[in-house]
Amino acid sequence: MSYHRITGVFSAAGTPLTADNTPDFALFTDHCRQLLAEGCHGVALLGTTGEANSFSGNERRAILEAAVKAGIPADRLLPGTGVVAIPETVELTRHALSLGVTKVVMLPPFYYKGVSDDGLFAAYSQVLEKVADTRLRVILYHIPQVSGIPLSIPLIGRLIAAFPETVVGIKESAGDFNNMQAIIAAYPGFSVLAGADPLLLPLMKAGGAGCITATSNLVADSLRTVYDHVHDEARAADVEAAQARINAYRTLSNSYVQIPTIKAMVGLKTGNPAWKRTRAPLMPLSEADYAALANSYAKLS
Repeated sequence: MSYHRITGVFSAAGTPLTADNTPDFALFTDHCRQLLAEGCHGVALLGTTGEANSFSGNERRAILEAAVKAGIPADRLLPGTGVVAIPETVELTRHALSLGVTKVVMLPPFYYKGVSDDGLFAAYSQVLEKVADTRLRVILYHIPQVSGIPLSIPLIGRLIAAFPETVVGIKESAGDFNNMQAIIAAYPGFSVLAGADPLLLPLMKAGGAGCITATSNLVADSLRTVYDHVHDEARAADVEAAQARINAYRTLSNSYVQIPTIKAMVGLKTGNPAWKRTRAPLMPLSEADYAALANSYAKLS
């Protein structure tokens, strides 16, 4: 695993909100500390689970600044900086670098659908050429079921060839294990990170680099067990049990709308109902769904 530039268990962290629907910086930074204490190598904030695209640029910068100010090590933060407009992606990426945060997760521009690989290559290239910082390490973000923009294997190869020291990995959230295997085979040493928790174990066995997942908000310790001991035959039973626990939590979170459910489950875990809040257009679970979730969660815990 050491040949990967980026490897480990990273949490696609949720973003808690205050009663007036603004980011709750204190609760968020407490959550980051807890994720690291439970075994995460780092925190991938401001991604899909973090409702990033429901926050303004100023809010996104403030959330990252709050984490750094609170003492979360900059080298353990992986903010999402990819947005629709190239200048804003450049600005968010430069801001992260200004705080000493050198690893980012970058969506492609995602409003226009059916764009070509040439167009996507041009977009990523313009961002990286404008940022022009040798410290930067980029994890591409492949989540076509949400973004509507797939990142093809040839496109990934073009970006690696053009920016070999910068484009070092991909968060593969399509849930397509065959695609993960194909990327690993095509580009040895390129960090393929699972975005779907049930795929961590098979991906690690296939030469993957780790994960960036939503369920790590809840069971980071189990994900770390899988990551640390996947190749240890003496711990095979522990690894299988950890993966089964991960899958059970993931299955429950997928029983309702996932992001509000993950946040509600963090609230159940911590005893803090503030986690139930979401920003529109996402809505909190209904009272009936929350009660059912709480009952099912208690059985898991």
